[in-house]
Amino acid sequence: MTSRTTTGGRSRTPLGRDRVIAEAVALADEHGIDGLSMRRLAERLQVEPMSLYHHVANKDVILDGMVDLVFAEVELPDPQTDWTTAVRRRCDSMRAALRRHRWAIGVMESRLSPGPATLRHHDAVIGCLRAAGCSIALTAHAFSAIDSYVYGFAMQEANLPFQSPEESAQMVVAFLEQFPATVFPHLAELTLGHVLVPGYDYGDEFGFGLDLLLDGLERARVAETPPG
Repeated sequence: MTSRTTTGGRSRTPLGRDRVIAEAVALADEHGIDGLSMRRLAERLQVEPMSLYHHVANKDVILDGMVDLVFAEVELPDPQTDWTTAVRRRCDSMRAALRRHRWAIGVMESRLSPGPATLRHHDAVIGCLRAAGCSIALTAHAFSAIDSYVYGFAMQEANLPFQSPEESAQMVVAFLEQFPATVFPHLAELTLGHVLVPGYDYGDEFGFGLDLLLDGLERARVAETPPG
């Protein structure tokens, strides 16, 4: 069986590699990467598990394809834009993709068989940094630092015990009740003077940290550029 049918016997979208991988992404989005199995994927597609192997050799192939789909969603650096703006937009796009697919944070850089979208993405980022005048060494340093920050922030954000500014405020109030300001004065000061300020959203911290990182990389790029 390689396709679903309606009760009237009409064939729906045929089962194929792209559909298998797209449904695997949807399944992982709903239940996490640990909730993805060949059996559950087959149930979602309303086929027998063995039918999947006509289109994908194994689960590793599915994971490779899932990662490639996520990279395909990320905006590539615009070669017509200055490098900091291009990289900032790419980082914002990457963070947005990781928020949509929280399972991907620990999977994206672990695959041994990257797909075309993944390779195209990495090549474009490297090309952006090289076009900006970064040496090969600085390009490697910059790429590592940038992605460590983006992935790290996305992982921290995904693991926070609150999902909205309102939930954050409620948690902080409860925290202060248990740990008074007389014992933890600096935590209380930061909480009352920053976290509980109306409009505060932890996600806004991303831009501040990214600006610091890009400013530092720009200074490093200028420092290694020979005088004209």
